[in-house]
Amino acid sequence: MTSHTDSTDPTRIAFVCVQNAGRSQMAYAFAKQELETRALAAEIDLITGGTRPADHVHDEVVDAMADTGIDIADRTPREVTFEDLQASDYVITMGCSAADVCPANWAGENRDWDLEDPDGKSPAAVATIRDEIEHRVGSLFDELETTR
Repeated sequence: MTSHTDSTDPTRIAFVCVQNAGRSQMAYAFAKQELETRALAAEIDLITGGTRPADHVHDEVVDAMADTGIDIADRTPREVTFEDLQASDYVITMGCSAADVCPANWAGENRDWDLEDPDGKSPAAVATIRDEIEHRVGSLFDELETTR
């Protein structure tokens, strides 16, 4: 696993959405869990943020994550900066427009997961989105481990 900046630097993954109140928060939480499970904390650095962050993480997202045993009730959406993205090896967008941040300036690889927004959805719909995010995060970490 190498970083675009220096081979000794951790690989940085940014999970980005507009509000940073749903999908990107779930992806970040699952990625943190993967770091612990796979003992990769020294090799991978995670950030999450939004281009126009909300005031709080959506309640239905907090509830859906609690159903998996992950508590994100204390998380606060934050703004992602141009510098955050420039310093990232992977910028994962969630299917929401990040038009305020020009992808041409992202130094790393950009992937759009094209996921439905869970805001205002039923618990079953949010659970489906959550499960897809968990699967994609796991697949990303599988991929990163094979490139080491």
